[in-house]
Amino acid sequence: MNKNNYLPIYFAFAIIIGILIGSFFNGGTSASNLFAKKSSNEAKIKRLIDYIQQDYVDSVNTDNLLDGAITQILGKLDPHSVYIPKENLQEVTENMQGNFVGIGVQFRMIKDSITVIQPIKGGPSIKAGIKAGDRILKANNDTLYGKKYTSNTIPKYLKGQSGTEVNLQVYRKTNDSLFNVTLKRGKVAIKSVEVSYMINDSIGYIKLKRFARTTYKEFKNALKKLQKKGITDLVLDLRGNGGGYIDIANKIVDEFLEDGKLIVFTKDNKGNIDESYATHRGSFEKGGLYVLIDQNSASASEIVAGALQDNDRGVTIGRRSFGKGLVQEEKDLGDGSAIRLTIARYYTPTGRSIQKPYEKGNGKKYSSDINNRIKNGELLNKDSIKVVDSLKYTTPKGKIVYGGGGIVPDVFVAIDTTAYLNNFYFNTIQNFAFDLVDKNRKEFSKVALNDFIKSYDIEKAYKTYLNKINERLSDTRKRLHKQFNPTKESEKTIKQYLKATIANQIYGDEGFYRIIQSDDKMLLKVLELESSN
Repeated sequence: MNKNNYLPIYFAFAIIIGILIGSFFNGGTSASNLFAKKSSNEAKIKRLIDYIQQDYVDSVNTDNLLDGAITQILGKLDPHSVYIPKENLQEVTENMQGNFVGIGVQFRMIKDSITVIQPIKGGPSIKAGIKAGDRILKANNDTLYGKKYTSNTIPKYLKGQSGTEVNLQVYRKTNDSLFNVTLKRGKVAIKSVEVSYMINDSIGYIKLKRFARTTYKEFKNALKKLQKKGITDLVLDLRGNGGGYIDIANKIVDEFLEDGKLIVFTKDNKGNIDESYATHRGSFEKGGLYVLIDQNSASASEIVAGALQDNDRGVTIGRRSFGKGLVQEEKDLGDGSAIRLTIARYYTPTGRSIQKPYEKGNGKKYSSDINNRIKNGELLNKDSIKVVDSLKYTTPKGKIVYGGGGIVPDVFVAIDTTAYLNNFYFNTIQNFAFDLVDKNRKEFSKVALNDFIKSYDIEKAYKTYLNKINERLSDTRKRLHKQFNPTKESEKTIKQYLKATIANQIYGDEGFYRIIQSDDKMLLKVLELESSN
């Protein structure tokens, strides 16, 4: 049956469930009337489902119909009230909690085998001696190679209940050995602090990927390590960070603000206001601070950037942030699914809402905002950023800031259009880098990261990479003598990404970022501002 044929049924469900929801949120309804309406509407929905199951001319999955109806209803609200089906809820919950239960490996499917890229620190695999480059051939009695499995299929064989055992058969290429290892599944951290390191002798750098339950602890540990190394300034990188828990964002802001400073306040549909203030616990209240944001920094990231900007703390660098000023709360639907319902708006200390405009029920237009920014040229030029004069606010020190659509940075940095590679380069470089490291793990293990950054011969690796690509060209292209030959402009970017990817295979995220960020425009702007102080 054509999916479009279900639309009238979706709408019927949506209308009926909408009536039920309306009865819940009707503030003028007495408790007895509310109970009566609820019972009546529940009976109506049950009767409708019974009719469809028993009498509808075609076979219909009523669970799918109900899911579709809920999605339709929430789609009539704001863009951030969403339905989470039960099959997706576990993954969503794991990301928000900052951990999952499994064996703890980063892996890729290479030549139809599960190949360990890195065992995750603190996880069961690293404790059991699993190493980068190992191939996992079996999990218990399940053969995992030669099955044409995708990366999405594998986790169900490796994940499970905490404390349960899994017997792995592993092939180690470095010494051509096959062995079995039994380990217990356990909690594995999902990193929030993607990387932290010293940019130079005085400036530390922390990149936050999300605001999960474990983020503050990770951030605090990273900050302490940098402070022990003597930092006087910190770069907090929130680029690409889509947000998370507000209370975690507040804790991180608290590290930078003096006691009693307002961080954020929220307002619900009844006008109740909840304010959050900095405490005496801040450990980096006096040091220099730079906050990096871009068009993908959203929600909790904007709370952090907005709180610091409105309190005249540090310098915000980058491009206008996403513009999400709504607060969601997850509500369980009782069958393993849930909704995230917008329950409040949040406001920065000066009183501005940074929520960008939206039309209820028009999520498509809302999602296309990034395309409008590109067309308007605001990713390349600060003057192209549209602000509304009526939403102008002033910080305590007299700085002008704006509400109504994201955080406009203090210092604008245009997007680097030369730094982008298409998927062809990403995929081929990833494969080449893995093969190169996999064949030379013993040699690479003897080289320290600093030495690799300074002296690794990327020219030789680049030439080998080009030769490999040209060997795989189609026969037609070979006959026409058309070689794979990147332009000089893209050659520099390819070499940098190739070196960073090789470093990532050997040293993890720090190796990758220290190389890829060596000419990062926002970090170069930080150094420029530092030198002028």
